[in-house]
Parts: sequence; C-alpha cells; structure tokens
Amino acid sequence: MARPVKEAAVAELTEDFKSANATYLTEYRGLTVTSMKELRRSLGSDTKYSVVKNTLTKIAAKNAGVDISDDLLVGPSALAFIKGDPIDAARNLKNFQKENPLLVVKGGIYEGKFVTTAEIMQLADLESREVLLAKLAGAMKGSLAKAARIFDALRIKLEAGAPASAPVAEAAPAVAEAPAVEEAAPAAEAVAEVTEEVVAEVAPEAADAAETPAE
Repeated sequence: MARPVKEAAVAELTEDFKSANATYLTEYRGLTVTSMKELRRSLGSDTKYSVVKNTLTKIAAKNAGVDISDDLLVGPSALAFIKGDPIDAARNLKNFQKENPLLVVKGGIYEGKFVTTAEIMQLADLESREVLLAKLAGAMKGSLAKAARIFDALRIKLEAGAPASAPVAEAAPAVAEAPAVEEAAPAAEAVAEVTEEVVAEVAPEAADAAETPAE
C-alpha cells in the first residue's frame, strides 16, 4: 500500500474510532459477499461496517486513544463503528450471528472501555434506549397525574376550611387583631400533610423508573 493511501486509511479509521458511540470488532472468515451485505443492512445506516487491515487498525486505535489487544487483531477483521444506539447494534449482531455462526464477535469498545464478547451479548439482551425512555416517560406521567390530584385535594381542603369572605372594610380589622401565626397554622399543617402524601406516592415510581435499565 502506497504511503499516502496508508496515511489516509489510518486517518479515516482514527476519525471513525473517535466519532463512534461504540465499536465492535468481528472476524468475518467464511462469510460470503451476500452475507456481508446482509450484515451491513441489518446493522442499519447508523453503523459503518468496514473490513480493515489489522496493522492499520492498531495504529488508528492508538491515535484515537483506544486500547485494543493485539490478540484480537488476528485474522480477517471487520469493525462495526456504531453511530446510533450501541444496544441495538449489539442485538443486531447477535441475531445475525444466530443465522450465520461463521461471524465471530471478538470484543469491542463501549463507553471508552474495552468490552468482551460476553459483555456485548449482555448488551444485546438489554432494552433499547427508546424503550427505556418510553417507560420512564410513562412512569413520570403517572406520578405527575397523582401529584396533580393530591394538590387539587389540598386546594379543596383549604377552601373548605377557610372563613367566609367578608367585605374588605370588615376584613382589615380582623386581620390586624388575629395573630398571623395562628391563622397560618392550619394551612401549613394541610400543606405538610399533602406534601407527605405526594412524596409517599411519587417517590416509589420514580425509583422504579430509575432502576428499570438494570432489569
């Protein structure tokens, strides 16, 4: 390979490493051209699946600050540079591998750290980001609806316990005579009571939503 071509290839690979949300390293030995096309299609337009030279990949990975073991850069290699959701890409790789066992997933880079084949397969079993966000949004919507009902109950409670309205001229002396603290106490107690109800009902659902990715 001519030096300018080699430098251009390394520069492109380096940029791919830097811009990817995750990178999965595979060995495609035995796959047909048709199978490779099917794999690229299954990974989607957000993933760049490239056949690479191991020596150039090693240089590019080093330039990008990515640590890939030399043991993985053996045999015919191809890299999947994920620009979209790494979980979706891992799932697509796993599904393709079920039908095409000649594809070998050797490892990869996820969130800046090296991940093993087993860890990539674990990622494949997780729910996608869109599904998790939808669940979180549903939980938050339900919690906010409950909070709205509770605060509405507070308003009704305060209105029911408030004295009848009086003309401004008559109300002013009453305000001056009554201690402010005594007047405010019932409202403060009602607010505290309803606030406790809000926390009791909303907090568990928010916690459940936060724990959802770990299931």
